[in-house]
Amino acid sequence: MSLEKQRLIIDAARLYYDSDFSQQEIANTLGISRPTVSRLLQQAKELGYVRIEIIDPLEDNHDLAKELKKKYNLQSVEVCYSPIDDYSEVTQIITKKAADVLGDYVNDGDIVGVTWGTTMYHIAKKLEKKSVKGVEVIQLNGGISYSKTNTYASETVNMFAEAFNTIPRYLPLPVIFDNPQVKQMVESDRHIERLIELGKQSNIGIFTVGTVKKDALLFRVGYFNEEEEQNIQTYAVGDICSRFFDKNGQIYSNLLNSRTIGIELDELRNKEKSILVAGGEKKTDAINGALVGKYANILITDQFTAKRLLEINNE
Repeated sequence: MSLEKQRLIIDAARLYYDSDFSQQEIANTLGISRPTVSRLLQQAKELGYVRIEIIDPLEDNHDLAKELKKKYNLQSVEVCYSPIDDYSEVTQIITKKAADVLGDYVNDGDIVGVTWGTTMYHIAKKLEKKSVKGVEVIQLNGGISYSKTNTYASETVNMFAEAFNTIPRYLPLPVIFDNPQVKQMVESDRHIERLIELGKQSNIGIFTVGTVKKDALLFRVGYFNEEEEQNIQTYAVGDICSRFFDKNGQIYSNLLNSRTIGIELDELRNKEKSILVAGGEKKTDAINGALVGKYANILITDQFTAKRLLEINNE
């Protein structure tokens, strides 16, 4: 091949790939026909003058999902692609995936247990209606707060029930009582007992993790005094269903746990599908603790959080 022909191929390739010229613009610039430009570009690839590499974020995420599944012995992992490591962006993406996944999972006769909080509220808003029969939707923990902070508890369970063509089953109680005795008295009520039992029977549980940061929702709804908050922030890494656990997934405080009403964390391990939906840097330690504790068998997260989780040494 002559040097002149090689030069023409390279010129056409540079104009097309580096300068974003159209094939017709290249033809006009070089004084050749558009079909000739097309042939020159094809030759540029065949001769190795041009190498095209496609970066598929989904392929990398598939590998991350496999590694997480192996590390935590999970049934399934969904690693969602987020363009930036931003909590709000990540939340929007993983909650959309969670809504889609839940739509696939829920079938006639299933009992779906749901928690509350902003992540769960975003999932609820994204659910598509599904024509199913005999589905029950039950609140796994109480959602009444002592402040004006919105927990989205009733809105969330309402939207879940509407999506699956059923009526919502509320647990109309504070989630944490001042002492274990009062909590035990409330639990002994036959109506409350039946609702809690329905939560235990749910074969699908979907939840997120809370953090122990100062701005965490549970700290804003008025359940704890200052000393209790400080102790939780010192020794716990997060909560599920308002039950706090440490980095090893163990209940942080038996006393606090005995004041908390709703599903016990151990019961999440027995679910057919126990789905944890969480992402973002501030939730990484809480997610890890929850997975080490085996409270979830399905994880939905983002690729940034996935990489951080894989870097944690739990030996």
